[in-house]
Amino acid sequence: MAVNSKKVAVYVLVVFLLYVIITDPAKAADYVQVGFEGISDAAKAIGDFMTWIANGGDS
Repeated sequence: MAVNSKKVAVYVLVVFLLYVIITDPAKAADYVQVGFEGISDAAKAIGDFMTWIANGGDS
């Protein structure tokens, strides 16, 4: 029976996340905040790019 490496990687990641949350919730919250800030910055950059394209690409 073959072991699905993707499934094992997901299980390891989940266990690691639970470990971080249980041992240091404040640091886990900081990681979540950094992640959401990154997503927010990426969405803003895409919006700025689309606005630039809609305006004809003028500088």
